Amino acid sequence: MKRIEVEQRTILIGLAGSHGYGLNRPDSDFDFRGVFIAPKRYYLGFDHIEQKDAGWDEPGIFPFLDNNKDTVIYELKKILQLLSGANPNVLELLWLHNYPVLTSVGQKLISHKKLFLSKKVKHTYSGYAFAQIKKMETHRKWLLNPPSKKPLPSDFGIEDEAPLIKDELNAFLEYLYILIRGRIEFLEEAEQLYKLLTADIDFKGVLKQYTLPDETLEYTQKLTNSRKDFIRLLQKSQNYQIALREWKAYLSWQENRNPVRAEMERKSGFDLKHGMHCIRLLRSGLEILQKGEIIVDRRTAGDVEDLRAILKGEYTYEQVMKMAEDLVTQMEIVYEESTLPAKPDLEQINQLCMELVEMQRWSQ
Repeated sequence: MKRIEVEQRTILIGLAGSHGYGLNRPDSDFDFRGVFIAPKRYYLGFDHIEQKDAGWDEPGIFPFLDNNKDTVIYELKKILQLLSGANPNVLELLWLHNYPVLTSVGQKLISHKKLFLSKKVKHTYSGYAFAQIKKMETHRKWLLNPPSKKPLPSDFGIEDEAPLIKDELNAFLEYLYILIRGRIEFLEEAEQLYKLLTADIDFKGVLKQYTLPDETLEYTQKLTNSRKDFIRLLQKSQNYQIALREWKAYLSWQENRNPVRAEMERKSGFDLKHGMHCIRLLRSGLEILQKGEIIVDRRTAGDVEDLRAILKGEYTYEQVMKMAEDLVTQMEIVYEESTLPAKPDLEQINQLCMELVEMQRWSQ
């Protein structure tokens, strides 16, 4: 959809990111997040749209969005799915202080914000925090022991033939996933394996992201009826592609780093921004379980100066990791005591969706 069509049907836009957290500096970007309700053909026809995250150089209604690349406006059904899944980046949209755009339909959505809070936040907030730790550890490795050269196939024992390219690897691993799923569902009847396969984690993504371990190669070869030399090449190619992906990520990280931030990270030995967001996410998740509300603005929460201290490098890597460990321990305890429901009421959310669509239709 064109920008102007989306903006005409927008029910709310909030100022998120560092401005929402009260952590913005004079040079901070403006991160806008919003919600719109698509026209009838997107609900009753074949057309499909989930969000508008580009094209802000097109003609529009709201000048503050002009050429702003940090803007995402979600379609209602998409954002309700994300809210129901306790997505941290989306949940906070309903708890902001600053809404440059807010219609009566958007106000109704905000008035039902507690409908989306459940004990699932323990898993999503800690999961997002661990993703920050993963990035922090990767960047720390690059800071302390940067890679010296681009990886070559020969570094992984691939000499006389070309490594499998990404598409070839993914095609085979997709086939392997389908075979494993079939075995678990219909042949091996392993309840624990089936739970793993059907859990909220992206099992297929894990299969594609990590190298097949040695102990699985013989089973993989028999299951797929492949040659032994192909399976060995598969494993070597996975190792090579992972190393190549990391090399490209390292070069991108070097090229796009803010010089001031890079110097502070060099002195501290870790990525300060990822460290801060890790602690912010864990504290927010803990607050939701304890209080049944989201405090986006950390000035209100009372820890904004503490978070700024992390950004300034006043805490060591070890201290930040100890903070994270203690918060995870607290979250485990509070999770058991929390009065939040185990999961959101999807029937109520579905009813709310229909009411919002009807409101928007009559307001046109």
